Amino acid sequence: MSHPTLTRRRSAVDHWLGELQGALDAVFTRPLAQRPTPGRDTPEGALTPAERRHAAGLMRINHTGEVCAQALYAGQAAVARDPAVRATLLAAAQEETDHLAWCDERLTALHSRPSLLNPLWYGGAYAIGVAAGLRGDGWNLGFVVETERQVEAHLAEHLETLPPNDARSRAVLEVMKVDEARHADHALESGARLLPTPVPQAMAAVSAVMKAVAYRL
Repeated sequence: MSHPTLTRRRSAVDHWLGELQGALDAVFTRPLAQRPTPGRDTPEGALTPAERRHAAGLMRINHTGEVCAQALYAGQAAVARDPAVRATLLAAAQEETDHLAWCDERLTALHSRPSLLNPLWYGGAYAIGVAAGLRGDGWNLGFVVETERQVEAHLAEHLETLPPNDARSRAVLEVMKVDEARHADHALESGARLLPTPVPQAMAAVSAVMKAVAYRL
């Protein structure tokens, strides 16, 4: 007969090993999308070297953003109290995996690579996700809403500055933007609480640093 304490300890170890595996998968493995890549039947447009570098920089930011999304949702789900909230977070994370795979595919097509600092971005985002989740499920969902609204806004900016001939990247970002808006709406419907003003401001400041660095590194 197994000792209850040992059973609980083993379950906790299994949980955190799973979290570690998720981190390694998000940062170091090539993700697999469940949905077809948007624009996959669209011919690659002719880009100048400068346009290609710019498109790659934007897609590297978006790839890093999706790495952070994986970390945020994993951290939030790890401490979510309500199974329904946890399910909402994990469902959103699955769609973010599609986004991660699509961005990775575009980086390869643009002869570029993901951010070299993705392990750092993942660790920081996971810690933020746990901190948000520990405040309670209402705050947890409120963090999802604000995160997705900010991502939606920067995707709109990228759509404006992408090279006109990069129709494939544009198709990917347009679908991502729709998905992010839906995630925010779902979190609102599930009982999200409005975050105090300093929190969105801090989130925007951190995001600005990430975007500036990931564009180049």
